[in-house]
Amino acid sequence: MKIYDREGFPNPARIRIVLAEKNLDSKVEFISVDLIAAEHKQPGFLAKNPAGTVPVLELDDGTLIAESTAITEYLDNLDGNPTLTGTTPLEKASIHMMQRRAEREITDAVGIYFHYGTPGLGEALQRYKAPEWAARKEWAERHREQVIAGMLYFDGILRTRPFVAGAKFSMADITIFAGLIHADAAGISIPEKATFLKAWRAKVSELPSVKNRSGQDFVAEDLRRFGL
Repeated sequence: MKIYDREGFPNPARIRIVLAEKNLDSKVEFISVDLIAAEHKQPGFLAKNPAGTVPVLELDDGTLIAESTAITEYLDNLDGNPTLTGTTPLEKASIHMMQRRAEREITDAVGIYFHYGTPGLGEALQRYKAPEWAARKEWAERHREQVIAGMLYFDGILRTRPFVAGAKFSMADITIFAGLIHADAAGISIPEKATFLKAWRAKVSELPSVKNRSGQDFVAEDLRRFGL
């Protein structure tokens, strides 16, 4: 299998955590995609994923699977023992419900704020983000507010359960964890009063599949371009 992604970035982190959880790192060849140079928006990559996003999973027979949720479903079920996407109908429904809320309220909203309310990843990618649009700032701020509201929503959820979708660590937790990484980069902090979300984040950070996942650090070229 091949995975097209970029080290250090939030959506790739989602699948890197899944791979660590399922002990699949050794089964995968990672193909690095230059996001700062907008390689994922060029024809060669768009032929693999018309949405122009990473990660993308390529199977040995050439089958391409895009979208982190779909990739997680595939990887989690390879061994017939899903641990991240649920086993019973109720578990599956609960996880997918919270997964969608995690994407809508956190990851998608952070992404919009990052690309429309900040310089994002720089000039090469900004040209794909409607730079001439007069309402960019307002659009971004609305989504920043949505992220804060989402953080408070999940803080309330975590008052009554150890993980986002119930008693078990799931892909919904992974999605929020990665979304919070992106929020940090975008300058959106968890509200001080969201103590349950903060405690959950600290706990998840220490899980082996999270703490020991591959690809946590940016590649040297990206650090240089970030000025770090």
